[in-house]
Amino acid sequence: VQLQASGGGLVQAGGSLRLSCTSSGGTFGSYVMGWFRQAPGKEREFVAAIRRSGGITYYADSVKGRFTISRDNAKNTVYLQMNSLKPEDTAVYYCAADSWPRSYGLGTEYDYWGQGTLVTVSS
Repeated sequence: VQLQASGGGLVQAGGSLRLSCTSSGGTFGSYVMGWFRQAPGKEREFVAAIRRSGGITYYADSVKGRFTISRDNAKNTVYLQMNSLKPEDTAVYYCAADSWPRSYGLGTEYDYWGQGTLVTVSS
């Protein structure tokens, strides 16, 4: 499974961005998809995850109400809509996939990772 993340960039605080992650080489609909991020000098942290059918989602408290994860299984793509961005959201964002993670919020449970896309939020 190969994952390709895109959509990062520079945005002012309060602005919005939409990240995309497209999968190839596997059965996209059989994977739980997650987004994680890593800020400079910090450890990677969970952002959001979505179950196979897209009906159930999970969010870190820090992004709840501002970010929305969604997926289009016909397009093999997962999205992360980020609104009301804050400077502390600045990080490299990674998408990840796994067929059955035991915990949606643990990066070690995901077998497949994209290359990351940089999001920079200026104050």
